[in-house]
Amino acid sequence: MQVSVETTSNIERRMTIGVPAQEIDQAVQKRLQETARTVRLNGFRPGKVPMSVVKRRFGASVRQEVVGEVMRDNYIKALQEQDINPAGWPQLEPKVMEEGKDLEFVATFEVLPEIELGDLSKINVEKPVSEVTDKDIDKMIDNLRRQQATMKEVKRKSKNKDIVTIDFKGYVDGEEFEGGSAEGHRLTLGSGQMIPGFEKAIVGGKAGEEFPIEVTFPEDYQSEDLAGKDAKFDIKIHKVEEPQLPEMTPEFFKQFGIEAEDEETFREEVKKNMERELKQAVSNKVKNDVVEGLLEVTELEVPNALVDQEIDRLRQDAVQRFGGQVDFQQLPKEIFQDQATRRVKTGLLFQEVVKANDLKAEPEQVDAKIQEIASTYEQPEEVIEHFNNNAEQKAQIESAVLEDAVVDHVLEQAKVKEKKMKYEEAVQAGQPQR
Repeated sequence: MQVSVETTSNIERRMTIGVPAQEIDQAVQKRLQETARTVRLNGFRPGKVPMSVVKRRFGASVRQEVVGEVMRDNYIKALQEQDINPAGWPQLEPKVMEEGKDLEFVATFEVLPEIELGDLSKINVEKPVSEVTDKDIDKMIDNLRRQQATMKEVKRKSKNKDIVTIDFKGYVDGEEFEGGSAEGHRLTLGSGQMIPGFEKAIVGGKAGEEFPIEVTFPEDYQSEDLAGKDAKFDIKIHKVEEPQLPEMTPEFFKQFGIEAEDEETFREEVKKNMERELKQAVSNKVKNDVVEGLLEVTELEVPNALVDQEIDRLRQDAVQRFGGQVDFQQLPKEIFQDQATRRVKTGLLFQEVVKANDLKAEPEQVDAKIQEIASTYEQPEEVIEHFNNNAEQKAQIESAVLEDAVVDHVLEQAKVKEKKMKYEEAVQAGQPQR
């Protein structure tokens, strides 16, 4: 086998491989002999078909099949000989494959990029500083109660947190616009579902009333045709409903997985959950900033093969989220391109930080992470045992610990600025980026 490798770009390689004709011809002859022993043709007894007939009928297809296998096998051997780590499967193209001539084929493929990390001291990280206050707990419990509320129709004027059933019809410059009308629409006043000013203008209205309101679409509104424009809506209120909040009883607490006999115990459990959420949000925000910083200070060309693989994973995830009713390949690849590229870049950069600094997921760190996760369950010992007895699940924990080690390493050199935030602001800041 003869091998030559050409570098066609930073991450693309073109490998030309030559295989002696004798190797191909022997493999073809052996395959034809096997075919002759099993093939059934009219006019011949099984196993008695002349080789000349077998070769005439099956020679071309057998040769093509053998050449495909030989190209695959020799490509793998060539990678091992040349000590090359490809990023994905190659494009194999035969150049010479005539009988009696040496096989020559070209394998075009991508390799993992050589990464030179940028200056980590130029990375800026904003770390939220927040706490869970009594007011935050009150608001959270109020939201939980409203999730379980029943509705009672009232005849009074509407107020914030009421649900109104309305018809509305919108106009811009005197003309109706697409998506600006609805009938029987249920709207929670004060929820922020509608454009600024819309809900506030309905507060105080009663069932049976009809009136116009005037609002202005935000400058950054998603529809460019409406952004920044004044609009008029004709409103008709059909019904006003007031939420009836459930009592704070042990039965109510159980609906949220909390065993408590009184409100004080329930508040403590809610606080613990909120503090865990806050801690995770701060961690997410810091990690997001670290990722953004690494991407900004490091030039990185990513193999298309890895991006395509990640796109397929994202498409499969999307199909599962929506009930698996369609083939994931029907989803356009383009809508996942940016997210997939970012994920691949992030993975490559984190791997480089790990390699360059010999970072490891220490056993005690992995155990601590497992115990932290287990503490949120009713039977933590069972959760710990599950992770320790499931190699795949434990490997995921080890990966998470290693990611934390990368973030910590970058933070040691980055510029970290703390910023005071309210609880809701901090949680919002920690939402994962796509």
